Amino acid sequence: MKAYIFPGQGAQFSGMGKDLYEASAEAQELFEEANAILGFSITDVMFEGSADDLKQTRVTQPAIFLHSVVLSKVLGKAFRPDMVAGHSLGEFSALVANGTLSFADGLRLVSQRAQAMQKACELTPSTMAAVLALEDSVVEALCAATPGIVVPANYNCPGQLVISGEVEAVNLACEKMKEAGARRALVLPVGGAFHSPLMEPAREELAAAIEATPFSKPACPIYQNVTTTAVTDTGAIKKNLIAQLTAPVKWTQSVQHMAADGATSFIEVGPGKVLQGLVAKIVPGAGVSSAQLGA
Repeated sequence: MKAYIFPGQGAQFSGMGKDLYEASAEAQELFEEANAILGFSITDVMFEGSADDLKQTRVTQPAIFLHSVVLSKVLGKAFRPDMVAGHSLGEFSALVANGTLSFADGLRLVSQRAQAMQKACELTPSTMAAVLALEDSVVEALCAATPGIVVPANYNCPGQLVISGEVEAVNLACEKMKEAGARRALVLPVGGAFHSPLMEPAREELAAAIEATPFSKPACPIYQNVTTTAVTDTGAIKKNLIAQLTAPVKWTQSVQHMAADGATSFIEVGPGKVLQGLVAKIVPGAGVSSAQLGA
């Protein structure tokens, strides 16, 4: 069975999507529609902008979403998922790809999400940090024992967990992680504490937008970050998508469940190869590849 997986923030690169635009009339139409919906030329930033230009939150999330969704659309009949999943932001790409969300509605929600998260980041000095080579349970216990707000945010693969919270609490937790034997506990260059309680203002703002957006019955199950298991009920999908902003991304567990449910081939749709590397560590021996035009 084929599982199509969609990357999240951090996968962007200068020039992303230009090959799609030049290779397909359908891609051109979708990109131009996106420019109209967003009210600025995101294609200019994606195709010609610098790495710094692409780091702007209002650009980063829609850009990655566009690259993934446009690629899935132009694959045509070659795109035949038995199941889908997306890492954080990638969950929106996955929901367009499996027919739950329309292209336009998905893009609007992603744009609103990016702006709401940016506003939440500006309310409290906050950050994230990657912790390597420490058991999940140890990371969880150390976060719980650290004063202030610091929580596990991304369960990326065995031995790689990202924590998120207030700057002071994250720094203190990192020292505790190193003392406990972590190979690394490195603060990341991000704008704020994603997937933590500090995103509550963004969750409230996005909840209203999601509730007002029509969701259709998906063509195949999505394995959502919050629950990690197959979901097809649109009400549950909405609920999980709202909860995702303040809850951890359980990518390890999601991939494990996809494999347990029969996935033998994991195909990454979008920029980069980050998810392929994670899948290879979560399910050794699984087939991993990138979706490509003409493939």
